[in-house]
Amino acid sequence: MFDGFELKRIKTENADINLRIGGQGEALILLHGYPQTHACWHKMAPILMENFTVILPDLRGYGDSTGPDPDIDNQLYSKRAMAKDIKHVLNDLSIEVASVVGHDRGGRVAYRFALDHPDRIRKLVVLDIIPTSEMWEKMTAQAFISGYHWQFLAQPHGLPEYMIGLDSERYLRHTLDSWAKIENSFSTSAMTEYLRCFSKTSVIASCCADYRAGATSDWENDKLDKQMGNKIGCPVMTLWGQREGRNNLDNISIWNDWCDQPASGHSVQCGHFLPEENPAATLKAIIPFLERI
Repeated sequence: MFDGFELKRIKTENADINLRIGGQGEALILLHGYPQTHACWHKMAPILMENFTVILPDLRGYGDSTGPDPDIDNQLYSKRAMAKDIKHVLNDLSIEVASVVGHDRGGRVAYRFALDHPDRIRKLVVLDIIPTSEMWEKMTAQAFISGYHWQFLAQPHGLPEYMIGLDSERYLRHTLDSWAKIENSFSTSAMTEYLRCFSKTSVIASCCADYRAGATSDWENDKLDKQMGNKIGCPVMTLWGQREGRNNLDNISIWNDWCDQPASGHSVQCGHFLPEENPAATLKAIIPFLERI
């Protein structure tokens, strides 16, 4: 799926990040979401590498990256910790500044990176998310049902790990199929990678730790930023899929509250998985944004 990309591993403070890198030009980091790996970018990365140095990490604990054992304070899988991993990756690659595109959980890492390390980011693109605190505070009954995993994965004491582990393939396939709007969007090669990685007990545990952090430390960090008036300083674009339960959210208005300058963006004809369901429309939107001086 990634001809021309080099495979690397980079050690951070307490994680071992698996990534691919290829292309030429300004640095561009693509961050995947749940329950996937960097393979989700395989339809977009070959095109982006024509004009960018494209870096494709697996988030800590996901894919073939490894992370620490989850902690009871939900700090080690916070987006703040994951954003530090990205800083370490840039340092190891001797890259000072990069643009970042993040989908789903990767989008949460991406905007946290922009808030915590503003001197290291040039532009930010977030795909199909709003900030974590906004998501929790705007939850409706419909959102609780369609986004049940936010509550389920954050349950303590190993309950979701046990239940998912009973049939991880069925859970993964249900998650991908129920969130997608366009059928047959996932290639056989990518699906094989998702199934391989999601069968690991360590990956399931890391995913749950990620969501527990989302319900605790990430939420608290967001609220503190809001209280202190901390905003994202770089240009921001947001794209989101047109699906039931999300079209009523005014994404641009929400992101504008978090940005120093007006955000841009629009909806895309697809479900949740923009990079695989409609990569052409996603690329058509983000390439001019990333290339603009």
